[in-house]
Amino acid sequence: MSKSELRRNIGRLLWIGFEGTTVDERLKATLVAGDAGGVTLFARNLPKSAEGTDLSALRTLNDSLHEAGLASGEKLLISVDQEGGRVQRIKAPTEHYPPMMKAAPGHDAAALASLKALAQHMGSELADWGFDIDFAPVLDVHTNPSNPIIGDRAFGENPEVVAARALAFAAGLQAAGILPCGKHFPGHGDTATDSHLALPRLDFAMERLREIELAPFVAAIAANVPMLMTAHVVFASLDDTVPATLSRAVVTGLLRDELGYKGVIISDDLDMRAIADNFSVGDAAVRAIDAGCDVLLLCRNLEHQEEARNALMARAKDDAVFRARIASSAARVRALGDAT
Repeated sequence: MSKSELRRNIGRLLWIGFEGTTVDERLKATLVAGDAGGVTLFARNLPKSAEGTDLSALRTLNDSLHEAGLASGEKLLISVDQEGGRVQRIKAPTEHYPPMMKAAPGHDAAALASLKALAQHMGSELADWGFDIDFAPVLDVHTNPSNPIIGDRAFGENPEVVAARALAFAAGLQAAGILPCGKHFPGHGDTATDSHLALPRLDFAMERLREIELAPFVAAIAANVPMLMTAHVVFASLDDTVPATLSRAVVTGLLRDELGYKGVIISDDLDMRAIADNFSVGDAAVRAIDAGCDVLLLCRNLEHQEEARNALMARAKDDAVFRARIASSAARVRALGDAT
């Protein structure tokens, strides 16, 4: 594998964020060079109008991002967190959706049909604005009332309800042409710590994890949900040394090998403090890919994005097994792009 081919493969694995509401020269150069396989938009990136978000300008921004990506000869995938409730990046002048705990209550056939219709409407909006991926549904089970980060973002308080409701939501997004991404494997619903701010830890036995946390993900795998996002949480019964995102026992051993997941595995943002306070970004990037992640989110820091790229290049230079890992992940990402 040539150095240029390796760099192009690594580019598919790095999904980035940026500042501002336009494609500046530095971002354009990164995309044209093929050094990013995806871009994630946040509230800070949304062009403003008197009514809220300037939706026409948002479409223009996403068209510009796609165009810059295509100049590299690769498809760029644009993603957003559009869950509803408190995690809805694009609000006015569009509809403000309720938190998923309260949306279309219940899990009978009528409720699930309503939830699918809601998600299809949301997905149609995202498609109209030029997005490819919604980082939803949340597959976490809300079992801890003190959880500061999940709470009513979850679809319910028991795994069967979460699985049924979340998969109806995922089906609605897919019906609108938007790829869903289930999160946060293997389950963030019972933590008492926000992984944006610190590193949570769960000490449950495997029997409990299989019964509660893992059950919605098992259902999502059976339903062929195309993407799953990892949690920056230490699961002591699986690996008490590192968070799930960086654990080969969790990502490869459990998710890939035992549960048989074939889709794209994406890390949560490596700039979150659960990771950044405990690992350098280069070390975290190498560990996450070595663990089995296909895609790394680096949502804010341009220097971190370059540091991650350099660390992956350095590790792959003299490690044929690691180069093969990168190539297999790049192939999954390209296949994902073909599905949009």
